[in-house]
Amino acid sequence: MERVERMVSENAVVIFSMSSCCMCHVVKSLLCSLGVNPTVYEMDEESDGGDMEEALARIMGDSQVVPTVFIGGKLIGGLDQVMAAHISGSLVPQLKEAGALWL
Repeated sequence: MERVERMVSENAVVIFSMSSCCMCHVVKSLLCSLGVNPTVYEMDEESDGGDMEEALARIMGDSQVVPTVFIGGKLIGGLDQVMAAHISGSLVPQLKEAGALWL
């Protein structure tokens, strides 16, 4: 849990992902298309990916664990929450506030 908290606090945008997850691919593609360079942790490729997944399961509760997106150290959620923020127009201001976008 401490490692996940450290990872999130050290980067403007963090995505916890699985390399073969199509929803993870969508959220990474969306953020990259907006000009964001997110820090991505592919948990299936990390030596302690299982521990990260357990920590995220505690954070996310009953929700799906991947993708899990943090912006400015704050939990945004999964794909549904990121897309809802994008559609409502609140995603870009959050990214700017976190220092992930300069436009």
